[in-house]
Amino acid sequence: MTTQGISLAGVPVGGPGSGTADPPREHTTALSSRSRARSRHPALTAAAMDVVFVVFAVLDVWLVIPDDAPSYPIWLSAASCLALLLRRRLPFTTVLLAVPGFFAGWAQLAAMLALGSLALRKQFHWHMWVGAGLVWLCRFFLWPMSDFLELNWRIHVLDAMYGVIVAGMPVAIGLLIAARWELAARLAELAASRDRERQLHAQAVRAEERARLAREMHDVVSHDITLIAMQAGVLSAAKVDTQAKETADTIRTLSTRTLEELRGLVGVLRSGADMAVQADLRDLDELVHHAGVPVRLTMENVPADLPAPVSAAAYRTVQEGITNVRKHAPGATAFVHVSATCDTVSVDVRNDKPKSRRNVALPRGGGYGLAGLAERAKLLGGTFESASTDDGGFRIHASYPFR
Repeated sequence: MTTQGISLAGVPVGGPGSGTADPPREHTTALSSRSRARSRHPALTAAAMDVVFVVFAVLDVWLVIPDDAPSYPIWLSAASCLALLLRRRLPFTTVLLAVPGFFAGWAQLAAMLALGSLALRKQFHWHMWVGAGLVWLCRFFLWPMSDFLELNWRIHVLDAMYGVIVAGMPVAIGLLIAARWELAARLAELAASRDRERQLHAQAVRAEERARLAREMHDVVSHDITLIAMQAGVLSAAKVDTQAKETADTIRTLSTRTLEELRGLVGVLRSGADMAVQADLRDLDELVHHAGVPVRLTMENVPADLPAPVSAAAYRTVQEGITNVRKHAPGATAFVHVSATCDTVSVDVRNDKPKSRRNVALPRGGGYGLAGLAERAKLLGGTFESASTDDGGFRIHASYPFR
């Protein structure tokens, strides 16, 4: 045999730099992106690589066959090239099938590719060492043996050295690729671990903020609302006219209800669980009764088993609409229409032109009510819109899918 120049072009053997305990996230993302790209069509990629390897091995044999070569080395070399199709499932068998073609023929590249696949899949296993030894022997000995015995000791030393290179290079490349794959997997695992740590840290920060808000709401807002309810109870028990008693009863009822909802909200903030839903569309009649403004309510095809978040969102939409009418459109009538289709609940609240100017005694809103409704609708996958009407009134409309 003559020494052939070997080139394994296209084999990714490079790896990321070492010595860094904190690899860049961009490099990790690039590695995972390439891995995902290869994994989209794994069978097609593997078949293409096998075809490329067989073609290169065939060319390596075909380009060096002498004109007067006997037939059996050609057949052995061809068998060595075709054996590369088994390198993924039976890497050690592939090496054993490729060795005769290398020893008696010209299938050096086929044997090297088979050995590289063996080193990639069975790192430091005895199969790898046996395969490397066989490839070295094939490069060291010359067939027929009579030609080998005619060589002097200098040629034997050179053949032994070249044998180490021919057998060692595919082993080194296979081990490097295996190390790269393992490193890519470790980097992906590290990136996922960091993502989990960031999520846990964010959850801890949110829990701490929830606890702080719960303390402030309990210490300030709950105290004031409790005083309002107590004062309203005293006023309703005093000797005053009937209208004042009714007003005091309304204030006390609303204050008590608000305090109950506030306590539930404080409990949710402390526990960190999902929002406990207390509002429900079935309570709309009571809301309208204590609205303090004229309200015309119509409901069409509203199912009784709506999901709790959707029912609460629809209730809060009506509540916010009526509150805005009471604050910004004195004397106006609120028209509330709640309807449902097979998968969506629609809420429409509008009012006609106010009959008088806004009561300056009422506090001005910060504009957060409508913004909160829009955010709630977005979270539930619905829509929200608000606009002035042609008759000088105002209209809000929201839709919430529930299936």
